[in-house]
Amino acid sequence: MSQTELGREKNIERLLGQKELLPLLPMIYVAWADGELAELEVTSVLAEARRHDWIDANLAQVLGDWLNPDSPPTATELQTILAAIEQASPSLTAHERASLSNLGLALARNSSLAQDTTLDPKGVTEALTRLEAALGLVGAEAARDLLSEITPRKAGTAHEQPAAFDVAALTRVLDGKYVGVRDEIRELLAGPKFEYAYGLELSAHRAHVLGWVQALADAGFGKRCFPSIGSNGQDRDMGEFLAIFEMLGFFDLNLPIKFGVQFGLFGGSIYFLGSERHHTDYLGRVATLELQGCYAMTEMGRGSNVRDLETLARYDAETGEFVIHTPSESARKEWIGGAGRYATMATVFAQLEVAGEHYGVHAFLVPIRDEAGKPMAGVRIEDQGLKMGLNGIDNGRLWFDQVRIPRANLLNRFGDVDESGAYQSSIPSSNKRFFTMLSTLVAGRLGIAAAGLSASKAGLAIAIRYGAMRRQFGPAGEPEIPILDYRMHQRQLMPRLATSYALSFALEALSARYNDASLDNRREVEAHAAGLKAFGSWHAVDTIQACRECCGGQGYLALNRLPGLRTDVDVFVTFEGANMVMMQQVAKARLTEYRHELSDANFFTLARYLARQAASKLSETNLVITRNTDESHLRDAGFQQNAFRYRENDLLIGVARRIKRRIDEGKDSFEAFNECQDHVVALAQAHIERVILEDFVAAVERCTDEAIKTQLKNMCDLYAMWHMEKDLGWFLENNYIQSAKAAAIRDLVNKLCSEVRSQAVPLVNAFGIPDNCLSAPIAFGEGKEPAESRVEFAHGLAT
Repeated sequence: MSQTELGREKNIERLLGQKELLPLLPMIYVAWADGELAELEVTSVLAEARRHDWIDANLAQVLGDWLNPDSPPTATELQTILAAIEQASPSLTAHERASLSNLGLALARNSSLAQDTTLDPKGVTEALTRLEAALGLVGAEAARDLLSEITPRKAGTAHEQPAAFDVAALTRVLDGKYVGVRDEIRELLAGPKFEYAYGLELSAHRAHVLGWVQALADAGFGKRCFPSIGSNGQDRDMGEFLAIFEMLGFFDLNLPIKFGVQFGLFGGSIYFLGSERHHTDYLGRVATLELQGCYAMTEMGRGSNVRDLETLARYDAETGEFVIHTPSESARKEWIGGAGRYATMATVFAQLEVAGEHYGVHAFLVPIRDEAGKPMAGVRIEDQGLKMGLNGIDNGRLWFDQVRIPRANLLNRFGDVDESGAYQSSIPSSNKRFFTMLSTLVAGRLGIAAAGLSASKAGLAIAIRYGAMRRQFGPAGEPEIPILDYRMHQRQLMPRLATSYALSFALEALSARYNDASLDNRREVEAHAAGLKAFGSWHAVDTIQACRECCGGQGYLALNRLPGLRTDVDVFVTFEGANMVMMQQVAKARLTEYRHELSDANFFTLARYLARQAASKLSETNLVITRNTDESHLRDAGFQQNAFRYRENDLLIGVARRIKRRIDEGKDSFEAFNECQDHVVALAQAHIERVILEDFVAAVERCTDEAIKTQLKNMCDLYAMWHMEKDLGWFLENNYIQSAKAAAIRDLVNKLCSEVRSQAVPLVNAFGIPDNCLSAPIAFGEGKEPAESRVEFAHGLAT
């Protein structure tokens, strides 16, 4: 034993044997609790100690030895000190436990270890309080932490506040007018045919997903996508289609995508672009899955640039046939869902050529496999292979080498070639005809938004229910608290919960606009669909990632579904139109509206318009308003909508001016638009956020159940404040708010997160996700046994 260790051993006897030093025991232990003690702290403590009569020079030396940073106490020595404190702890009163100084005095008063020496309690307490300050300790908290090492932490039990509203009634609000079809899907998904399958190899996985789609077709859901072959003979109700799609999204995401390819894209192209003969010949078989198809639009070299597709469809007047051809490797059809294994026919988008004249992109029905599943003559098919996610979908590549199809296979609702080889169309403008033909994409894009929203809701239900049960850390000596009670956990999940509710009402509103749209305003609806697809899919990726992180290691376990949701939803941001392209489409639509407003106006109308803009700027940026931090003001729907409109209009005018200035400088419109692309996307984002807010506000206003209305209003306010907070830089830069108001917005986001958290579990329960769809064990607490196949997979046993 070294001389230093021998001296320390003697000192511990003296430390525990002197009542003058016993009051310092808790402080010495706590000072070393984090393993480090700064020299400045030691100097301050010793200087304070020497000021008091009850610590003489010898005792000060002992204290200095114990606080020497170069010779810290060993673990055994600290444990000895803790044992001495523990010996006295059972008899301590609440007052004696209240601070380190009180605790130290109690040890000196009650200890049987020390010599009988009288201390002045008042003087010692004052001295210890100053010593605590010298060490930077909070006496009450430090005492609680110290005693918690002696007293076992109390066990906590899961206890959530009861729902402050009727959960089933809110589910009905979210289900809207399509409650019937949603309940049908819930009942179907609860059946034995729909169970998760983990660890399947690629072909078995695809066959499993196809079996699910077949079950839906057998239940009549394929037929319901094409009402003209049903009983009512009415056009497809987009709201019902989205309701089906959204409900399927609560289950494995492979299911809604496979369903959407067959009935939404392939069947939808025949339904919307074909004529009566196509409906009669094909839709019945498409609806039952007898005829499986795919939607061959995307090309390797063109991606989202559909207008410039390379695939050719040349009309041969002598034989009355179209000749479909892939002229180059870049023209191959890429990422075609269904083409890899099962589809026997494709809707192929190609450039129509008749007698040497080009009429733009049209859609053709092209058989790609025979009854035995082999490629047709002139058709080459290649499986896309293993992907990051959605491996239940058989994506593939297609090439065509002078493939001949009958003239009748042109989907001819908007353009046709007669027997003589003459081209005919009810829409003379090639540009308008092109965009009308692309209307089939609207259903697909809305479907992606709906499925992404369902994935977000499922992720939130898992993470929030788990967060309400999972306990971690907490005040010393008290039960650990649910992780959902931590502010940053709330900030991760509550705004995304509010945004998911907002998207629910925005999709409902857009589907209604779609049903009521005419050819004149269809472009506006399509732009909104593009924007919601982009916003919704980005939201899904962001939300599920946040949910994964909020569940820690459990969120990384495949059994708990979040990893699968995260990988499956990732492609949503690029298929059915890359999000950045979609946002530019939104901005172009707004710029077109703005140009029409100005070009159609006469001088006096234009003057009024400009005066109105100037008055709006003056009123909105009034110092009284920009500095107003009252909560009632910030939570006023009028203020929120004005703020979102102001930002959008300002960005719109700014983008228009930037583009015009570049064109005036001699740049062409493409180059001018490209140079302003960051401003363009910002405008689109502001527009979509504003539309979603207005739809959410409208939903709150029409709600008649006051308890539900309170919850919706809280989430609507959180949606608005969170998105303002995320763009505070713009609002500050443009003097729409002052710094004090920015701080008030941040504070209000925190408060709203807490308010929404108190009802978060009932709010996710109101999504109406069937238990077997949610599936994740962590969403149900301890005691819920997952299916045997999933247990095997979790242990790496599934093959």
